[in-house]
Amino acid sequence: MKMKQDYWNIREYLLAEIKKKGGWVNCHAHIDRAYTLTQDNFELSERLRSEKWTLNDELRRNSSVDMIYDRMCRAVETMLGQGVTALGSFIDVDCNVKDKAILAAIKVREKYQSDMTIKYLNQSSNGLFNEAKKAREWFEIGAEFADILGGLLKADAGREAEHLDILLGTAKKMGKMVHCHVDELNIPEEKETLLLAQKTIEYGMQGRVVGIHGISINARTLAERNSVYALMKEAQLMFVSCPVSWLNERRSEELSPIHNPITPVDEMYRFGIPIGMGSDNIADIWMPFNEADMWLDLRVLLEAARIHDLPQLIAIATTNGSKILGLSD
Repeated sequence: MKMKQDYWNIREYLLAEIKKKGGWVNCHAHIDRAYTLTQDNFELSERLRSEKWTLNDELRRNSSVDMIYDRMCRAVETMLGQGVTALGSFIDVDCNVKDKAILAAIKVREKYQSDMTIKYLNQSSNGLFNEAKKAREWFEIGAEFADILGGLLKADAGREAEHLDILLGTAKKMGKMVHCHVDELNIPEEKETLLLAQKTIEYGMQGRVVGIHGISINARTLAERNSVYALMKEAQLMFVSCPVSWLNERRSEELSPIHNPITPVDEMYRFGIPIGMGSDNIADIWMPFNEADMWLDLRVLLEAARIHDLPQLIAIATTNGSKILGLSD
């Protein structure tokens, strides 16, 4: 009589292997704005992404250091409960919130220093050239505090190359890494990852720069994508995918190769490009339903990019993230 064979619980296997590698690494979040969703602001979640960068201005002005601190602690506790051991989070530093998020971030790092390694990045939602909002001044204040410099090319549409000149030039002078949001609109016209790779080489920042999202790369032809990956490889770019964050991408009439709205992880890793993952926004007007569930993000990534390479999935959840946050070589 043939013995009944138990099924292989692949989730338990992956979680055990992730724990062996030191635990989850969340490479990208915005924990200073976590848990700011209310019944009153929920309707703002339907607005365009480009509008949401400024819709948080009132929140930034009205938040105290203690309020920001409490939100950040709640997010860290949520991640600790899942076994996250390292986190990279953008924090707002601008004319509205001023240095309140910086002050809160210092307290949070002190509280959790024995539980989690936290790397902070400066978020410049007003770009670098908005004189009315003293954007450059607040960027420089944020850059002094940040462990890693953050970039948002969409905030300076039409001046992306100049944005990168300032961002990469400042990072090189300070000896810091760069994480930059790129190719977020899921359209073939966007070529921000290509520009980021070119500028990385120009500034001699190979191996020190990370792209975030890169959704629009999927919308280009295979030949174009392979050309981008080859240049990324030359620039030693790394990348962060936030899988759940991009599932809600809006329907479009743009014609492009058929793809899921996710970083093209399945193609990138075959070029030897290190990829990590992040939860992005948590329970706010950007992502009202997101709970920073790391397993859910990994599951969405492996399904949307159709990756069944288990060692690669484990690396994406752990060791790649350590490299992306500058915690290992």
